[in-house]
Amino acid sequence: MKSENKNIIGEPMVAYASGGSLNPFYDLLGGPKNTFSNDWDIIRLARQGFSKRALLSLAKKISLTFQELASILHISERTLQRYDDDAIIKTEYAEKAVELARLYTRGQEVFGSMDKFKLWIKTPSLIFNGEAPVSLLDTSAGFDMVFTELGRIEHGIFA
Repeated sequence: MKSENKNIIGEPMVAYASGGSLNPFYDLLGGPKNTFSNDWDIIRLARQGFSKRALLSLAKKISLTFQELASILHISERTLQRYDDDAIIKTEYAEKAVELARLYTRGQEVFGSMDKFKLWIKTPSLIFNGEAPVSLLDTSAGFDMVFTELGRIEHGIFA
């Protein structure tokens, strides 16, 4: 019996205990039916997919229009409209929703308020070739660029 457990690392379980939301982005993804206490909950839900209601709730919390959300998710507005509110939308859209929540939470941390970040992300900038950062979020490279710029702003490195 001991030989079966020799590959298990003896770490204190307290390191893994979580009482409540450790990551603030959970709050953006949560709603009346979705409460998350750790990253495993997010992974499980992302694999299952989000309901249309959850996606629209996220969009409302971060002030994205229906059109902006559809563009970021790479889904036509009409197709998104056709889903019932409780319908589970494909997992690739869930991944984008998680990234959106993480980005907006990071932006709130850097700017000190969600309102300031929402203003910044919708304002065209020379750093992004005259485009608003939100317009870049339809690609993973765009997400990376926006995250990188947030890091620069946080550290006082301006272009």
